[in-house]
Amino acid sequence: MAVLKFFFSFLLCMSCLAAAMGKWQRHIDTNWHDAHATFYGDMSGGETLQGACGYGDLFEQGYGLETTALSTALFNNGLTCGACFEIKCVNNPQWCYPNAGTIKVTATNFCPPNYSKPDGNWCNPPLKHFDLSMKMFTKLAQYKAGIIPVQYRRVLCSKKGGVQFQVKGNPYWTLVLLYNVGGAGDVKSVKVKGSSTGWIQMSRNWGVNWQTGTKLTGQSLSFQVTTSDGKMLEFDNVAPANWLFDQIFDGKKNF
Repeated sequence: MAVLKFFFSFLLCMSCLAAAMGKWQRHIDTNWHDAHATFYGDMSGGETLQGACGYGDLFEQGYGLETTALSTALFNNGLTCGACFEIKCVNNPQWCYPNAGTIKVTATNFCPPNYSKPDGNWCNPPLKHFDLSMKMFTKLAQYKAGIIPVQYRRVLCSKKGGVQFQVKGNPYWTLVLLYNVGGAGDVKSVKVKGSSTGWIQMSRNWGVNWQTGTKLTGQSLSFQVTTSDGKMLEFDNVAPANWLFDQIFDGKKNF
């Protein structure tokens, strides 16, 4: 009886530890870092759609207005596309809403530098800056503020459903757009395998678009996707042999 009590107590402790670890692991970086934030577009968010990461309609793809453009220092030539950030307004009681808490956004665009002005160039290197959708900015501060000091940290992306694969291109060049990527969110490697090929390393075309010059038409397609934290998932037979360009396929699992 004592052994059973010990066993169940051990299981309970392991369960609590797993829950605690799960809570901790929602943050890729537990440290907060200083930056600034502005917004672009209006409350409808039309100006925030698509952008430098290569996404399409952000509403259809599940991102909505919970997005941000990144300055050069954070954008990392597009390698950070798809990453998620937690942001809070700090040190500005005039504009920060009290008890506003934090927002979580996905990086979907680039805030380009401007070297034509002597000051006010918030997206110029080496500054770390978030250009938010207006909806997300106004969750933290009054829109009249224009620019606010913030703190941020990288967090794991929580996405509903599987990773999505949109196949574009032509018979001699295949371009695959990946979106709705959970976990770290930013993808560092993609491999594709046709039913008549081995695994082929794809190269990044731009942002979240990956390419290969291998002819893959008429073959079912599988993918291996690796995120920036080194985690890899294999998506077998995502697209059937009769797939067509511009079709979207559900990977049915996520990070």
